[in-house]
Amino acid sequence: MSSPLFSTPGGHAGTLESVRPALLSLAGVQTLIGPYHILHGVDLEVPERGLTMLLGRNGAGKTTTLRTIMGLWRASQGRIVYEGKDITRRDTPDIAMAGVGYVPESMGIFAGLTVRENLVLAARRGDIDDTRLQWVFGLFPALRRFWTLPAGLLSGGQKQMLATARAIIEPKKLLLIDEPTKGLAPSIINNMIDAFKELKASTTLLVVEQNFRFAQALGDTVAVMDSGRIVHQGSMAALAEDARLQQSLLGLDLGAHQ
Repeated sequence: MSSPLFSTPGGHAGTLESVRPALLSLAGVQTLIGPYHILHGVDLEVPERGLTMLLGRNGAGKTTTLRTIMGLWRASQGRIVYEGKDITRRDTPDIAMAGVGYVPESMGIFAGLTVRENLVLAARRGDIDDTRLQWVFGLFPALRRFWTLPAGLLSGGQKQMLATARAIIEPKKLLLIDEPTKGLAPSIINNMIDAFKELKASTTLLVVEQNFRFAQALGDTVAVMDSGRIVHQGSMAALAEDARLQQSLLGLDLGAHQ
């Protein structure tokens, strides 16, 4: 596909310059959940290597977008392309085996198992590569300290670290992460920023987020959703510098909430 287009509420469109090729593309994706029509034709491109933030008001369709990409919910129309291949109708295990990791908002850890057991279960062969494990410990040092502790006893921030570690204990080409800083203290968010800065150097990420400081610190590109559609796509830096655009797209000056 060509360089991604972005649009503003005024209806103007342009081309994102100097952007890497898209690893993931959605074109006209619609998703229905029972009687509810959630996605109304999502067009989105996620450049390879780097981090794309998916922002929007509550109920805009952000979580549904991630779940549809992952095959947990089926697109009723449209096309999802990953690494040049159509994955719209592929099953979730096949998508995961193709190198896509997913961290849901609920985190999906096993509270009754230890940190070690959670990671072993996430390893494809049930055997963690030690080099990979040491790299994960470098991102999230708390996991080394609580290696034998049941995951249910971890703090909220530590559980989020474990959930992310589970997703990357095997190398991934693409990570989908839903609200990684929700409910976390500022000091933990700072730790997450440092970890994600290193992580995005080797992995493509699509992250749903509400914390603007986190989004501004990490986002290379940004897409904004409203009512089940992408209404803006461009650089994160440009959105961070434009208070009027923030107000128009999200209903608030994000810079005032850092």
